[in-house]
Amino acid sequence: MGKSEQAGPLQYDLEVPAHTVPFEDVLQKLGVSQNTGLSEDEVKNRKNIYGPNQLDGGPGVQPFRILVHQVANALTLVLIMAMVASFAIKSWIEGGVVTFVILLNIVVGFFQEFSAEKTLSSIRALGSPTARVIRSGQSQVVPTGELVPGDIVELVTGNTVPADLRLIEAVNLETDEALLTGESLPVAKSSHGLFAKDIGAGDRLNIAFSSSTVTKGRSKGVIINTGMQTEIGRIAAALRKQGSKIRPVKRKDDGSAGFHRYVQAWALTGGDALGHFLGTTTGTPLQKKLSKLAILLFFIACTCALIVEAANDFSSKNEVVIYGVATGLSMIPASLIVVLTITMAVGTKRMSKRNVIVRKLDSLEALGAVTNICSDKTGTLTQGRMVAKAAWIVGRGTFSVATTRDPFDPTVGEVSFRSGPPCDQAEHETILDSTQLRSGAFVTEKPSTERYMNTASMANVAQITETEGKWNARGDPTEVAIQVFASRFNWNRQRLVGGNDDSETGEWKCLAEYSFDSDSKRMSVLYGRRGRVGTESYASRWVFSKGALERVLPMCANIQNDDGSARPMSEVDTKTINDSVDYLANQGLRVLCLASYEWTGPNMDDYSQLKRSAVEQNLTFGGLIGLYDPPRQESADAVAACARASITVHMLTGDHPGTATAIAKQVGIIPSRWEHLAADVSKSMVMTAMQFDKLSDDEVDNLPVLPRVIARCTPQTKVRMIDALHRRGKFAAMTGDGVNDSPSLFRADVGIAMGQSGSDVAKDASDIILTDDNFASILNAVEEGRRIFDNIKRFVLHVLAENIAQACTLLIGLAFKDSGGNSVFPLAPVQILWVIMATSGMPDMGLGMEVAVPDIMDRPPHDIKTGIFNAELIVDMVVYGIWMAILCVCSFVLMVWGFGDGNLGENCNNAYSEQCNLVFRARATTFVCLTWFALFLAWEMVNFRRSFFRQNPRGENHRWYHIFYQWWIDSRRNPFLFWAIVAGFVTIFPTLYIPVINHAVFKHEGITWEWGIVVVESLLFFLGCESWKWAKRIFFRRRAARRDGTNDLNGDNYATYGGSVLTSTTEDSRFSGKDEGKDIVSAAHNSRQ
Repeated sequence: MGKSEQAGPLQYDLEVPAHTVPFEDVLQKLGVSQNTGLSEDEVKNRKNIYGPNQLDGGPGVQPFRILVHQVANALTLVLIMAMVASFAIKSWIEGGVVTFVILLNIVVGFFQEFSAEKTLSSIRALGSPTARVIRSGQSQVVPTGELVPGDIVELVTGNTVPADLRLIEAVNLETDEALLTGESLPVAKSSHGLFAKDIGAGDRLNIAFSSSTVTKGRSKGVIINTGMQTEIGRIAAALRKQGSKIRPVKRKDDGSAGFHRYVQAWALTGGDALGHFLGTTTGTPLQKKLSKLAILLFFIACTCALIVEAANDFSSKNEVVIYGVATGLSMIPASLIVVLTITMAVGTKRMSKRNVIVRKLDSLEALGAVTNICSDKTGTLTQGRMVAKAAWIVGRGTFSVATTRDPFDPTVGEVSFRSGPPCDQAEHETILDSTQLRSGAFVTEKPSTERYMNTASMANVAQITETEGKWNARGDPTEVAIQVFASRFNWNRQRLVGGNDDSETGEWKCLAEYSFDSDSKRMSVLYGRRGRVGTESYASRWVFSKGALERVLPMCANIQNDDGSARPMSEVDTKTINDSVDYLANQGLRVLCLASYEWTGPNMDDYSQLKRSAVEQNLTFGGLIGLYDPPRQESADAVAACARASITVHMLTGDHPGTATAIAKQVGIIPSRWEHLAADVSKSMVMTAMQFDKLSDDEVDNLPVLPRVIARCTPQTKVRMIDALHRRGKFAAMTGDGVNDSPSLFRADVGIAMGQSGSDVAKDASDIILTDDNFASILNAVEEGRRIFDNIKRFVLHVLAENIAQACTLLIGLAFKDSGGNSVFPLAPVQILWVIMATSGMPDMGLGMEVAVPDIMDRPPHDIKTGIFNAELIVDMVVYGIWMAILCVCSFVLMVWGFGDGNLGENCNNAYSEQCNLVFRARATTFVCLTWFALFLAWEMVNFRRSFFRQNPRGENHRWYHIFYQWWIDSRRNPFLFWAIVAGFVTIFPTLYIPVINHAVFKHEGITWEWGIVVVESLLFFLGCESWKWAKRIFFRRRAARRDGTNDLNGDNYATYGGSVLTSTTEDSRFSGKDEGKDIVSAAHNSRQ
């Protein structure tokens, strides 16, 4: 437990092993109640004593590794080579400056990456496994690292045990302890057995061990050990060992290996080490791509240096070598990798504030490319706070519950009753007396009602308790709603079973439990009714089942009468049941079927060994219950926003088709009159899993549209849906929370797990986690993904355009020969380094923090295969780079040959002299021009297509004269970028006018009237950039028009690029009647949704 340095037993340590004493004694020693748990103050106190619940597994943030990474990359290696070359030719100033730049890069990069790694580490901690605990009487989800001894933990199937637990309650509990004991089969657990002190860990059946997985059943336990004091922690401490990074030698069957196999293993190991050293085999795909780009630029830099040498007949003169060094340095984007790391760290931090935890950095690059989202309904699109609104008890009538503010309080809200099934609206409805309801008399007066309430209460693991006048609920929202309904009639399960589910004193005892899962879509329990409380003999044993109608009704051979007896089910009964289900489902209610029968099988010592198929048969239909789960208020807006972003939303739910369709209409996933669409389209819009799974892959691919709603969905259906989307070239995100959802989460391009209701298995298979289980948070994640992607494109384009400008300027400058026949460089090496540091460091970081553009969610997703290096970026890079180079060369030429006499002097690459004054002034002018261009280009990169002078769309109050000052307002939206650019402007002046520094270091002279050239060229630079953006806007507007979509890239109005097949952004273009079907079919065949 965290703080092992403390001497002697800690305050809450047990004097005897927990498995040797009853759990009541353990609770007493730990000072905790199983119903209320620990208070927050007590948790803090115990955490100070025991420390965090974590294994000392990873090294965490490693400063030395980060420091090595700053040196061990292709970009720094080029600088080191330039430093060596400068010192080799005794160019001390250039060599010293390069050395300073290297050290500055390493120091700044180290602290920046160290801070970014710490941020990422803290974000990863947020995405660590969670546990459901009881604290202060409330059930809450907390990170496992926050658990302390004495915490009461609730476990269900799929959970990972967060710490060593002494079980308090165990219902059909089995755990997989292979990681701990090596036992391949799950181990059945019990809360009541006691075991010898020295018994092995694998035989302590009343203990659930940390890191084991719950494979069956459910339980509640109290934490007895955390962190390194758990059994798995002790094993980890004994077996801690670093894995080998050496490739194994391939051997023959007899164990021998030829010499070439050793050479192969050495070569592969060396290749791995080199790839890791250069960053081409570690990190996200984009990080690898940029590391490879850095290596490419390294070779381009070497090529440029060779071109310089070749142009000067491979002269060994210092001037030529320095020129080659300068040209090579011009291709080095020194800040590229560091800025990328920081941008991702900032992005993950922003996402965590918007309820999205990023588990895998790859997903940051993928989120912006999502074209389809497959979402669950319950708790994601809806609130997940269900209320039982209607219940049909066969033989009695239909009960309705009025709206209530507190869904957990069974004492508030009117209950009305009318005879007959829900589909029969002819009967008069009466309001029931609340006192009679809460007394339980309404249940006991008719056996059919008692039988129904037994099923509702006991085929249910939710708990409803009252603490200090406040009602609290723990469990699945569906079961909570049913348990609250039963509690309205004083038929709470805890009262019937005597407290805990495995209590030995209640009227009823759970003998076997078959949990609900995504495949069976039902839950069944076998309960024994004690003949005399406190004995093990049972007067009767009953099977209670609840679940989806199509999974429970086929198992019902009978239907109950008014007196609770069973009679054979007729066709009329079946029709009444189906009509009632349709009636309730069409109101948006989730409908479940309840059934039961008296089990007359032989007595058994261990009923948990009974197979499910032996219990779930010949059921007696008892009635229906309709649950209402209102859509989240933000769901409709989020779905509409997805449509504007050309993202198609699919609802994959386990609910009845009528319920799913009603909710889908409310949130806008399908049109309100989807039945009026073309026949083939309307038939495809809503399907059941059975209908969808019956189709072959070819038939699915031939559907005009993939289903927007799949009801009664199974995990296998989710996988098929992902595969169908992939065959259509889509990039899909999938939500999931259950154990069986992990295959679809893994198969999806972006797997999204639920942070509150999700199992640990689902979280482990996911890429991101929603901490609030809210569909709108998926949209937040997509928006953040697009913003990060845009920002990466911004600073990559900015850096590479600068590189092209510098390299082209210097290569063109080879033609400028002095009297000695040596090339005179328009930009000195130190000037180039200054531009790289002043305009590629902080401004690029500012671009990485840029806010999202206004229309970021009004455009289609980007192509993940193309990545950031799409055609637009490459063309922009060349255009901006060449335009900057042309203006830089023009400034140099204008100074030397326009306003000067064309005298390039002699040895002007090395030292200042009177005859070099013209060259030094021309070089200073070129340097200032390039610096200003680079700084202005950073502002132009804020939006790739909109004008710098109007970066936001026109509002209602826009006037023509706003253009003169709107740019000033827009440019200050990003303070970091604004002040980085201002700092770039200010720091030019010391380099120009401080003596010695200007002549000896920067190889230029302070300028006066030449500022006029700088201003004019800056205006020309802006004119060129704005003209290019204007041409792009016209091109993309016309291309969008040809594709039957409208998009004013200038931002005057918004509509989707290609449009959504279901939603338009303007009111007058909404679908109606047959036109709706025509548009959907057209869009479907064009985009193959």
